[in-house]
Formats: sequence, structure tokens, C-alpha cells
Amino acid sequence: MSVYSIKDLEHLSGIKAHTIRIWEQRYELFSPQRTATNIRFYSDEDLKLILNIASLKDHGIKISKIVAMPQEVLEEEVKKIALERRSHQDQISALTMAMIDLDEEQFSSILDDCTKLLGFEKAMMEIIYPFMRRIGILWLTNSINPAQEHFISHLVRQKLIVATDNAEINQSGPMFLLFLPEGELHELGLLFANFLLRSKGAKTIFFGQTVPLDALEEVYHKLNPEFLITSLTTAPETKEVQKYINKLGTKFKNCQVYVTGRKVIGQEIEYPKNVGLLNQFEDLIQLVEQIVQKVD
Repeated sequence: MSVYSIKDLEHLSGIKAHTIRIWEQRYELFSPQRTATNIRFYSDEDLKLILNIASLKDHGIKISKIVAMPQEVLEEEVKKIALERRSHQDQISALTMAMIDLDEEQFSSILDDCTKLLGFEKAMMEIIYPFMRRIGILWLTNSINPAQEHFISHLVRQKLIVATDNAEINQSGPMFLLFLPEGELHELGLLFANFLLRSKGAKTIFFGQTVPLDALEEVYHKLNPEFLITSLTTAPETKEVQKYINKLGTKFKNCQVYVTGRKVIGQEIEYPKNVGLLNQFEDLIQLVEQIVQKVD
């Protein structure tokens, strides 16, 4: 069972922790357990309940009416809203509950519906990426079970690979090599970047996880790509990041290198002339559209 702090409930539901505490006292919604140091924590069932309440409240139902509903009525009302899926928040909440229950069929159904409605790129940008960002924060704070995180990552990874395979390869497009540093395993962001690049008309070669720079340098001299993209989420170690950035600038000085990830975004990093920072996926989309437009 996963455990959640009240801040986790706030983060996932959008309902302020102060409001949750008031509801807890006034309506006896939860019976949180306590750690040995007397800190409250909440269960999967508590999280599902607050997500259901948030969904109904967002659609105009008063909290006093919601808490008076029998459990089966509350769940039925939420199902009606979920079927309509009128907002991104509804879809993100539905994905969260599918994650909690490890319900692959439900999770895939929601992803497929979002893709049909918005197209794959918009579904990723507006629903899946915000959802994964939330889950990533919970994973870093040890609030969700690692099995839940792997379950979600695997399903999203499958969707990304299929979508990328379906994107036509432009052999005459600008070439991008995509790779992750040694020790870096978080590839979902890079997989999405690979899809975006292909769908916008770039030629991509995806090397994936934990690539030694010496091995990459050999391929680089053979292929002569115009661009390299990498993401630094957990590797290299923080004290080694600046040194790694400098190596990228030196080893691949005849192409433009772009870096992203938690290790560099918002950090005080000095970048060589041929190394740039991508703060978000929108930056990558804008960059590729400009590059492909110039080539055309």
C-alpha cells in the first residue's frame, strides 16, 4: 500500500491542505493513520476519495451534498463525469485512480480516448505529461509504490514507441542523436522528444539509456549529425554536471547540443557556445519547427 502526506493529497487533487483538514474534522471523511513521530498519513482509498470529491466539486456539486452520498452513489456520479471527460483535470484524476488500482485496461482506455480527441501530441502535452510530472514528484518523495511508477512508465513507454514507429521518417531532414548519460534510466521525456522530432520532419537516431560519451563520440564522427539532445534527471552526480556539460561542448563542437532535465533546469550552469538549455517541451517544438522550416 502507498502512503500519502496531506501535501500529496493537495498536489494530486488541487484541494488545499487546509480545506482537506477542515473537511476531515467537519465531515469525518478520513481516519488517517500516524507515524511513530505522530505525523498523519493517508491511504490509497483516502486519495481516491479526495479525487472523487474534487471531481464532483469541480462540476458544481456542493461538499455538503457530496459527503451525504452513499459510497456507491458517489462512485456512480464520478463514473458519469469520467465518461464525459469534459476537462483535462477529470482525465488526470481518472489516470491517477487507474494507477492506484494498477488497472491497465482503464489506463489504456483513457489514453486512447485522449489521443482520439486531441491527437497524440496534444494528449501528451496537455494530459500525460502533466500527469507524469505529478507522479514523478510523488515517486521522488517515496509516496507511491515503485511498482505503480513502473506500471505507468511501461504503459506510456509502449504508447510512445508505437506513435514514433507510425511517424514517417524524413531521410532528408536535419539529424538529431538522442541519448542519456551513463547511469541515467529515465527515458520517457527523451522518447517523447524523439516522437516530436520525427513528427515535425526531423531525422532521429535514438540511443536511449546510459550511453558512454566515448562510444557516442565514435558514432558522432561517423554520422555527422547537426544536433544532439540529452536529458539529465538523476545522472551524473550534481557535482559532476558542469564538467559533463563542458565535455559535451568539447567532444561535439561541430554540432549544436541541447540539454534538459532536473539536473540542469533552474541550476547555475555555464554553457559552452554550442550547448543550449531546453526548459520545456514547448521549447523543443519551437526549435524543431524553426529548423525544419529553414531546411524546407
